[in-house]
Amino acid sequence: MKKCPNAQYCGGCSYQGIAYDKQLKIKQERIEELLSGFGNVSKIIGCKQPLNYRNKVQFSFGYDEDHKVISGYYLPKSHMIVPVKECMIADEKINQIYASIRKIINRLHISIFDERVMKGCLRHLVIHGTSLGEYMVVLVSGSATLHKKEEFVKEILKYNPEVKTIIHNINNKRTSTILGSRNTVLYGKGYITDELCGLSFRISASSFYQVNRFQTSVLYETAIKAAALTGNETLIDAYCGTGTIGLVAANSAKKVFGVESNASAVKDAKLNMKLNQIENAQFILEDAGKYMDDLAKRKTHIDVLIMDPPRAGSDQRFLKSLIEMAPAKVVYVSCNPVTLKRDLQFLNRYYDVKMIQPVDMFPFTDHIETVCSLYHR
Repeated sequence: MKKCPNAQYCGGCSYQGIAYDKQLKIKQERIEELLSGFGNVSKIIGCKQPLNYRNKVQFSFGYDEDHKVISGYYLPKSHMIVPVKECMIADEKINQIYASIRKIINRLHISIFDERVMKGCLRHLVIHGTSLGEYMVVLVSGSATLHKKEEFVKEILKYNPEVKTIIHNINNKRTSTILGSRNTVLYGKGYITDELCGLSFRISASSFYQVNRFQTSVLYETAIKAAALTGNETLIDAYCGTGTIGLVAANSAKKVFGVESNASAVKDAKLNMKLNQIENAQFILEDAGKYMDDLAKRKTHIDVLIMDPPRAGSDQRFLKSLIEMAPAKVVYVSCNPVTLKRDLQFLNRYYDVKMIQPVDMFPFTDHIETVCSLYHR
């Protein structure tokens, strides 16, 4: 396996130079160190293809000290751009589209946004791909107008027939956030479609969607298997994002309620529900902690809770409401084993941890996803 030429500077892949089986061993030991006090830790599920797995990549543009255009990734915790021509963990077609667009930018002399003076045009490039071979290009500008827009779009489509939609996003603020709040569709429908666990999902510019095109179905199937659904359960999918886990689970449950605080994600979840003709799901725009608190006060009965919180884990309001509602089963999908340990220490007073299953969603990085199943005593 060749070593990434950017490894020394990029910082995005902290496990570069480590054989993949060794990476899995390190992650297994890390989870066992943190979580074995709660029960047996199953063998980590490795990724069948640890390279070229990312279906979404974000590139940034700027100038070097000689005022030459550069593009690549921000150095961690900085706005310094590490020049990158190809990313070894990105979908190969994404790398090809990126290379093509770099050439087009140079050929058309597209203006580049300079963060130091907050002037110029092109700031970032986001490329999404799906298992169906559809790709989305998001051109993020620091100005309200996109330089040479018609010619730029024409050239992208000429050399990249896989691109099904192109979006102009405006981000003119001093921020580390890639996308701004304004999107204009320049070509196509404004979304692409993926197939996952037998369902179809629309992906828009601002959608949250798992980035590993090989492991996402493995993660979701592991979570739903852990829930051991019989078809008679009322299920809550907390921190549901675009509703992926809840919609996949809907076929095996009586009723699914998804709760999410991001309005764009809830909109996508409702669209995905209609797209798949699912009638036993409902999605609510609300803070998960407040929603659970309200349900607990009304003494609402639920059978199963699936929770997939952000890296910070759940807050005390959510966890206390969970305990008060006392669902028979809880499935915790975690992207941060440290906060998972903290939350399990609270829940373990009322629930027995039956399964701890690590899943490697991010090869060549130190990130680890873990699925835990908990049964009420």
